[in-house]
Amino acid sequence: MEGKTYGYVRVSTKEQCEDRQIIALYEFPVSESNIYMDKLSGKDFNRPQYRKLLKKLRPGDLLVIKSIDRLGRNYEEILLQWRIITKEKQADVVVLDMPLLDTRKSGDNLTGTFVTDLVLQILSYVAQTERENIHQRQKEGIAAAKLRGVQFGRPRKTVPKEFWTLKEAWENKEISSREAARQLSIAQDTFLRWAHKFTTSQK
Repeated sequence: MEGKTYGYVRVSTKEQCEDRQIIALYEFPVSESNIYMDKLSGKDFNRPQYRKLLKKLRPGDLLVIKSIDRLGRNYEEILLQWRIITKEKQADVVVLDMPLLDTRKSGDNLTGTFVTDLVLQILSYVAQTERENIHQRQKEGIAAAKLRGVQFGRPRKTVPKEFWTLKEAWENKEISSREAARQLSIAQDTFLRWAHKFTTSQK
């Protein structure tokens, strides 16, 4: 009995469009009823549709994905999932963007299996290295922007003129910090932070 063909689609966020992956699976072809899709981060595999798909896979079945990074977001996880699918589930995998990653072609051919495993490891390593490089460039970009005086996060409140009068009254115990904050329409913590941070000479 011939195995079933399944497809898996993952998009990293709920806003990201999955059409490109779905169209590629239809063209393979994979039937719509056999396509499983998660709109979640790939940093782990707590993904309901992926787990459901793994339970469905039987020896001789075929799993089709658009690109290798649909299986995971890091080198170790991609290799682990590949091993689970091909070794434990004894199913085949086809990666549409990379024809060399087609376990149907390797079969019992030791050379074919070796080439597939080698290509997979190289691609997984390159994908992870590129992500790490992107993160490093982001960190360096943020550091450079901070040196130029670019502010990140919520903009800081400007200290109103009335603050100085209320600060002096608070220091003379004529008013509570809560009342001073209320008159300035700010949080009590904000008033106390300003009071301890700014001196009269900074007025």
